[in-house]
Amino acid sequence: MEAKNVADIPTGREWQYEPKWDGFRCIAFRDGATVELQSKAGQSLTRYFPELVKALLSIKAPKFVLDGEIIVLVHGKLSFEDLLQRIHPAASRVTKLSQEHPAQFVLFDQLVDDRGRSLVDHPFSQRRATLESFVAKYLTGNPAVALSPATQEIPVARRWLKTMRGQLDGLVAKRLDLAYLSGERAMRKIKNLRTADCVVGGFRYLVKEKLVGSLLLGLYDHEGQLHHVGFTSSVDASSRPALTRKLKALIQAPGFTGRAPGGPSRWSSEKSTEWEPLRPKLVVEVRYDHFTGHRFRHGTKFLRWRPDKSPRQCTMEQVEHEAKSALSLLRESA
Repeated sequence: MEAKNVADIPTGREWQYEPKWDGFRCIAFRDGATVELQSKAGQSLTRYFPELVKALLSIKAPKFVLDGEIIVLVHGKLSFEDLLQRIHPAASRVTKLSQEHPAQFVLFDQLVDDRGRSLVDHPFSQRRATLESFVAKYLTGNPAVALSPATQEIPVARRWLKTMRGQLDGLVAKRLDLAYLSGERAMRKIKNLRTADCVVGGFRYLVKEKLVGSLLLGLYDHEGQLHHVGFTSSVDASSRPALTRKLKALIQAPGFTGRAPGGPSRWSSEKSTEWEPLRPKLVVEVRYDHFTGHRFRHGTKFLRWRPDKSPRQCTMEQVEHEAKSALSLLRESA
């Protein structure tokens, strides 16, 4: 089950609020002596987090499925950069990092109970109660697995959002009466920053050098077409050589299957509009101010790579509400 970005915290007795942890979304499957960690994109994370596999195997329940977020703490603070480093091909490197900064699995939902019974059709209020009982019964003294706090009190939720800025990724609101709707954006996500996950559909070189100058961003529409929606305003100079090599290996037309970057205008030269198309493999998270006219109003700020996200998850739904928000103000004043 996924989340939709909204500007304000939804209110009402039907909502429960949780911190939004800055990590990798993960579903953990336990079946006897086997544990599988799966990302939101359906990719296996198991080999990258051996300490979590060990912790989940130590639970004295032979079967369960848990939904949560993998995080890494460094000096008591969340470190997404250290988490990213765990996605490494060398097992020795993964082992070393797992010992230096062990990951934690923060739980917020349960899809199969300790008897192997599916809970996905149960309302979230029941699933949360089952999860809390599961944690109390099996996870005492297991520091690698923790229960995410939750509240139905809106002042508490607002305090989390305000005081945890820079530590949490925001807030998640969940309907207590809903079943687990896999693949649907049934949760609400209120972020401290306005961000979006985008596909890198192409790039432009610097005007005077054959080094990457900016990334061209794309989002999929409801019909599966990848549309160009903007660009990153800058690329860190020190990372340009390595990033250029990485991008050149992915050059392949068409890059964008829907709207593509336009040609020259009176504000730009023909040279500045040349771009290289890429296979849709890379996902980045960017920060932006406004999304209007089917594109980001200004250049976006690159925040980080998201190898845990599938390109196909980068859809217009993330930003569609932006176009509606101003209209709602007009209706209110009519």
